[in-house]
Amino acid sequence: MGRHKQFDEDEALDAALSVFWQNGYEGTSFDDLTKATGVARPGLYAAFGNKEALFRKALDLYGAKYMGFMTEALNEPTSLRVVERILRGSAVLHTMNSAHPGCLGLNGALACSDDAEPIRRELIRRRAATQLALRRRLERAQREGDLPSSVSCATLASFVMAVSQGMAVQAKAGASKKTLDGLVDHVLGTWPKTAR
Repeated sequence: MGRHKQFDEDEALDAALSVFWQNGYEGTSFDDLTKATGVARPGLYAAFGNKEALFRKALDLYGAKYMGFMTEALNEPTSLRVVERILRGSAVLHTMNSAHPGCLGLNGALACSDDAEPIRRELIRRRAATQLALRRRLERAQREGDLPSSVSCATLASFVMAVSQGMAVQAKAGASKKTLDGLVDHVLGTWPKTAR
């Protein structure tokens, strides 16, 4: 019996990530994945498992390769700088590749049928974890006197995430980085400040 042709799993996963990012989870067929990766179906199954498992691995790669700015932003010295880094990074990410604008997580989840419910839940879980980390950072800023005591850090974190997600939708619909940067400028110009 012949051996299967060897392939670079990292390259195949990167190609799969691009297809998922462009088409969303349900909009991507296994045939799309085999064409993009150049790997026959048995090879993809052997390396990554089913489509859901491959998508989860693609999400992990997306986080590692493209979302570092979110974690780095939490180390900025002020809440304004935290939010600026998150939103500027989002603008870059959402417009960096015309073949797949927007956000993998949103593109993957916006049109999920009942069959894809586990994927939708996973994407919600990941977004909630990011939002919680941001809320905690804003709460720290509030304790340090960097945000007024009257503001709700939970609401601010939700607002920043909603803006970032809205920017992803705008980018998917063709908005330019310049347009998204204008939205960021508006958010930064209206960010709550303390009286000090």
